Amino acid sequence: MMVDIFSSFDDHNSTMLSAHLMTWLLSLWLLIFINSSFWVNTSNLTNMLMMPKQVINIQTTRSYSMNLGGFTLIISSLFITIINFNLLGLMPYVFSTTSHLAMTFTLSLPLWLSLIMSSYVKNSYSSIAFMLPLATPVFLIPFLPVIEMLSILVRPITLSIRLAANISAGHIILTLIGNYFTTLMLMNNHMISLLVLMINVGYFIFEVGISIIQGYIFSLLITLYTDDHQ
Repeated sequence: MMVDIFSSFDDHNSTMLSAHLMTWLLSLWLLIFINSSFWVNTSNLTNMLMMPKQVINIQTTRSYSMNLGGFTLIISSLFITIINFNLLGLMPYVFSTTSHLAMTFTLSLPLWLSLIMSSYVKNSYSSIAFMLPLATPVFLIPFLPVIEMLSILVRPITLSIRLAANISAGHIILTLIGNYFTTLMLMNNHMISLLVLMINVGYFIFEVGISIIQGYIFSLLITLYTDDHQ
């Protein structure tokens, strides 16, 4: 979270403490950690650290994604990576990559496109027939395929905008509360400053929960899209 209110929208607004390298290195380490069960002995600590992976794995087993080889590993990696980016973005002077549409769209488009291409390559007839359900009224036949196609095409856009908008809105509110707190401190209004500080801390904890929930929602929606895979 940078110091300017709209700095989360500018990926070139960097400082010496922007910690871009730390963000990416930590993310790469988390990707390796996901499969650490292959060479690390299990313990209570490792089981606790692997809980996020187990949560998202439970969701993938409830959909048709369990029939796609390697998809569970991809979603687990995506889930941990998004949470990592969201939480690091709450640190001062660290640019939140998930608040930028270029980053979120880069995450959503390849996964969505791979599912679409795989579905049409595997069974193109069923994929096309899926756009027109059985027993469709005759007067709706020209419109339903177009509507269904549009709903499929906007999926990566809605995924990226949902994540970026929620993260950016939280950072803007935190910045506004912080600026108001600084003004009150300069005015020596300590009682109200203490109240604003408590609100800021409470909203910061709320943003930590939002960061985890948004990573879960993003990964869950990608998983649900596999139900349309033929």
